Amino acid sequence: MAKTEYEKKLGLYFHIPFCLSKCAYCDFNSAPCADHEIISKYIDAMIAHMSSYKKAAEEYDVDTIFIGGGTPTSIPINELVRLIKAIKSNFNVEKEAEFTVESNPATVDKSSLVKLRKHGVNRLSIGLQTADENELKILSRTHSRKDFYKSFRLAREAKFDNINVDLMFGIPIQTHSSLMHTLRYVMSLGPEHISLYDLKIEPGTRFYDNYEEIRPYLPDEDTDVKMYLDSVKLLQDNGYLQYEISNFSRPGKMCAHNLRYWNCDEYLGFGVSAHSYFENNRFSIIPDRDMYIEAMLNPLSKIRAIENLEEVEERERMGEYIMLRLRLSDGIDLKEFERRFGYSFEELYGQKCMRFLRSGHMRIKAGKLSLSPSGMFISNYIISDILEFEDFGKYYFGS
Repeated sequence: MAKTEYEKKLGLYFHIPFCLSKCAYCDFNSAPCADHEIISKYIDAMIAHMSSYKKAAEEYDVDTIFIGGGTPTSIPINELVRLIKAIKSNFNVEKEAEFTVESNPATVDKSSLVKLRKHGVNRLSIGLQTADENELKILSRTHSRKDFYKSFRLAREAKFDNINVDLMFGIPIQTHSSLMHTLRYVMSLGPEHISLYDLKIEPGTRFYDNYEEIRPYLPDEDTDVKMYLDSVKLLQDNGYLQYEISNFSRPGKMCAHNLRYWNCDEYLGFGVSAHSYFENNRFSIIPDRDMYIEAMLNPLSKIRAIENLEEVEERERMGEYIMLRLRLSDGIDLKEFERRFGYSFEELYGQKCMRFLRSGHMRIKAGKLSLSPSGMFISNYIISDILEFEDFGKYYFGS
């Protein structure tokens, strides 16, 4: 069956596993690296990886690109530009494609930002996390509030008119007041998009290893809930519409790449630990950097770069669709669900949803089922209860 224009759209994700230093809360595949030879080889490997998909993706138009990490802007700008040029030579990138690069305020300058903009990057995501200097130190961030302000100003001077700022709440020693101060400060600068994530203490991080030491300084559950709900209200009162659990934007400035994940659309991931959903298959790339480089650059290598390859069956696709759509404030269009899967959502899951509708954690409006702000805060619990499984976050990698 011939593909429709909609089905020919594709997103691309590129994982840069390098950073200045490892933050205390970070469980992503990343580590400091000052060896330019290793960085260059890694970019070579990603380019080789891309070229292996050139034929398979030739019928697709790429409308979103996201370079994340790690900290992409921590590597030499010429390597980042080399990657960008290779992306455009291997794929059919639309002229107006959304092209995001993540950055740390301590790793950008005017020259590098101008070069990124010149080569087609039109969206910058800046990791601030908090505007409080003491909270930044606890998170072991390598930048100050002043560094952030400078990087934001330089990005505007470099003609970036679509900027996201990443923030966190639930940070040790953070108070409701300091969070509100951070939000007001960031909003005063006028970014087009703000992401606000609840700190999760994950295995393999310094926070996890030292949990008993930091536990007394973490906000209690009631404070955490109040931080989230009051943040949602403050952001929306100031023109930042909540379109996803942790994401807020000015009208028309939602992150199209992350929406691709939440809409269960196709994307290819390149680099260590990157995931893909392509031609009804889900798969991921091995997490070992040196093995990845060897697999991509040595034609005789017996290392398999792809792992966890599986065809997505209909019931699993249905569950993922529900899980991901409920992250969005728009929720699940009940008619669209039936059109996609041939089943009535109400008949399959109506009883499960009823108690959350009664409690106010879910709502139905204009034929769409969605979570309320209080429901979004406990979305993990609600979704796992409806779908009756626990590992529902297996394939979500948003940023």
